[in-house]
Amino acid sequence: MTGTIAPQVAGQGSSPAEGPASPRLTVVIVSYECRELLRSCLESLATQAAEVDAHVVVVDNASSDGTVEMVRASFPWVTLVANPHNDGFGRACNIALRQVETGHVLLLNPDTVLPEHGLATALQALDERPSVGILGVRLVQLDGAVDHASRRQIPTPASSLAYLLKLRRAGSRTAYTDPTAFDTEGVVGAVNGAFMLMRDQAFREVGGFDEDFWMYGEDLDLCLRTTQAGWDVHYWPGLEVVHVKGGSSGRARTFRVNQAFHHAMWLFFRKHQAKAYGPVVTGLVAIGIAGKFVLSVLRSALVRGLRRASSPTTTTKASAQ
Repeated sequence: MTGTIAPQVAGQGSSPAEGPASPRLTVVIVSYECRELLRSCLESLATQAAEVDAHVVVVDNASSDGTVEMVRASFPWVTLVANPHNDGFGRACNIALRQVETGHVLLLNPDTVLPEHGLATALQALDERPSVGILGVRLVQLDGAVDHASRRQIPTPASSLAYLLKLRRAGSRTAYTDPTAFDTEGVVGAVNGAFMLMRDQAFREVGGFDEDFWMYGEDLDLCLRTTQAGWDVHYWPGLEVVHVKGGSSGRARTFRVNQAFHHAMWLFFRKHQAKAYGPVVTGLVAIGIAGKFVLSVLRSALVRGLRRASSPTTTTKASAQ
């Protein structure tokens, strides 16, 4: 892990999880320009934190929408880290993870809402599966549709190409996701970073996120490193968590977020796969990612343009970096 920062820390006083000095669970949430979504998330955690003895840490990446003030005023039991800069997801998480001394770790997005007793349910599932280093759950969007990133295999050049060309087949080992498998628990390549429950021992062996990933890809990298350390990454559909996708980054990505997304694809391939595939495939992958980046930038610009045209009197603020 790289980089140092001296953020402002607040909210270390009374908490619904106050009690033993060493909490059973630390919940880490990174926020950026999503005040009301974060409010809903923290409201869903308020009573549960006490129920399971959890310490909740929010790292805000220099939001300008009043997130810091909202957390201080409405959730004094939360440890708040007011980051003076937007350092991305992985580094912000690591700021909070450096505070973790004991217990399991839940990496949670601010655009999630947990059901009643959700933390206790997830912890019980983890306790019952001693080989599991990371536990993911069933994520659903506001319309009830399953978030297909809830369970994934580690992408390869072939599976990524099949995914982009919409060549996914039920049960295919080359598929990036298996659309038939969301009701079935089991060991997977990766789960979504919106909800990743990490066993204390696994966390101490593997560590936090690779900060070379500014945003996107860091969850895949962490899951793969956990598997390489001998732990299972496990998908468990026994808990359903609402996930408002794009709650921080927005549906129409800005140029910087688009850049981060595609750079993460390249970083992951270069770090974990390039050596095995050789220079020819590596070159083709680089060209493919660059081409996809250009198309994605054009598409996002078109979407934003259409939105402005349909709402000529509304000034739209970019929701992401």
